[in-house]
Amino acid sequence: MRKKLAATAFLAWAALYGAAWGQECSQTIEGNDLIQYNLAEIRVSADCGEFTVNLRHVGQLPANVMGHNWVLTRTEDYMAVAAAAQAVGPPQYLPNGDPRIIGATSMIGGGDEVTVTFDTSELEAGGDYTYFCSFPGHYVLMNGKFIVE
Repeated sequence: MRKKLAATAFLAWAALYGAAWGQECSQTIEGNDLIQYNLAEIRVSADCGEFTVNLRHVGQLPANVMGHNWVLTRTEDYMAVAAAAQAVGPPQYLPNGDPRIIGATSMIGGGDEVTVTFDTSELEAGGDYTYFCSFPGHYVLMNGKFIVE
């Protein structure tokens, strides 16, 4: 009887609080026509094996004028990957298959939304990670810290 009661209590607790578990392993971030993200940092639990980023472009300009993406690298690789992205050019402004890129969305324009899920199991708690937009020049203003706790 105790086991059944404990199992019932756990299921009730999971039903009430289970949604919060998923939120720890995902984040929505917005980019706009003023070359800004709405978040300066994203925190993720070290217990997440995968993390999902949903990028929303809340502006109105098309991708070829004011495109945005979301790219994650180690901070030490951030500037080099941003420079390589500029050299690649349109439409994605991102070097294909670059091992320094931990996760990245495709480039989107105003009103669009895109999602990426990537492996975080090898990221270090307390490690130094930066996310940014690789559209030309955007990485200077559109960047933030990705914090594994």
